[in-house]
Amino acid sequence: MSIREKMKNGKLYFCNDEALMKEQMQCLEVLYDFNQTRPSQVEKRKEILHKLFAEVGTNVYIEPPLRANWGRHTHVGNDVYANFNLTLVDDTDIYIGNNVLIGPNVTIDAGTHPIHPELRRKSAQYNLPVVIEDNVWIGAGAIILPGVRIGENTVIGAGSVVTKDIPANVIAVGSPCRVMREINERDMKYYHKDMKIDEEDLF
Repeated sequence: MSIREKMKNGKLYFCNDEALMKEQMQCLEVLYDFNQTRPSQVEKRKEILHKLFAEVGTNVYIEPPLRANWGRHTHVGNDVYANFNLTLVDDTDIYIGNNVLIGPNVTIDAGTHPIHPELRRKSAQYNLPVVIEDNVWIGAGAIILPGVRIGENTVIGAGSVVTKDIPANVIAVGSPCRVMREINERDMKYYHKDMKIDEEDLF
């Protein structure tokens, strides 16, 4: 099995491979270009994101600075907004669905290392894909760990550390992140405490 196949299949590999690091450097050069754009250069940012990511949908806006191990293993749907300092440890695939909101200082991590100290000393690594389904909101400072899937419509509270799958249609918070409650009828009527949603805002 090649090193690139191992990267995609959860197998141990050594990330200090010279050819791999050279390939990664090319991705990081593109990322550097994105982070040097001016706020007014919206179209240029779009062009660079199409070079950087595996897939980019329509109406995607990512605030620089953006950090990524590769970029080319990240798949982004339509109508996605990510605030400042998004970090993508995308040594394997990260899938971000449609209508996803990502707060500032969020880390989405698909790469990790074995516990064994000798393996870590030799730069051993393995990767597990991360899937964020449609209409998810990830609060500021949250960390999504390798192998996690977050179900559609779910809200991840600020500062949460997501260590396992989170189902659809829930609010989940904490470290480790746990389901607090389901999204319910009241959430369809009030946007904050007793602040009511105007019908005209929904249409």
